[in-house]
Amino acid sequence: MEIILKQDVANLGHKDDIVTVKNGYARNYLIPMGYGTTANESAKKVLAENIKQRAHKEAKIKVDAEGFAKKIEGLKLTIGAKTSTTGKIFGSVNTIQIAEALSQKGFDVDRKLITINNDHVKEIGTYTAQIKLHRDVSVQIEFEVIPE
Repeated sequence: MEIILKQDVANLGHKDDIVTVKNGYARNYLIPMGYGTTANESAKKVLAENIKQRAHKEAKIKVDAEGFAKKIEGLKLTIGAKTSTTGKIFGSVNTIQIAEALSQKGFDVDRKLITINNDHVKEIGTYTAQIKLHRDVSVQIEFEVIPE
């Protein structure tokens, strides 16, 4: 079944993409949750017209995202965490702490746009995180976890 996505869905596609999914996934999850609609001929024509009208705005948003990416590209963050004597962190470092460290540097980034490359940061050391600013623009930043 073909679905037009109304918003970004992780591991499936971005807003206004036409994706093919299994019927049950579409009928039981995507459509009831408001993530997509069925892709019939009239909906495809409306989508094509909307994309055509929005192309200029999308180009400006992408340029702005690229400019923001250049500003934070070489940035290195330092995050303090409570640790044991062996260097293990009590808990873990998550995207909320990275977003707060970025806001202290003057860059407001939503925590939902940040993904940590290592699944769990549970020891002191240097790690990388990816910030997805636009569907085509993402930037890697490095952060160091130090004991408090």
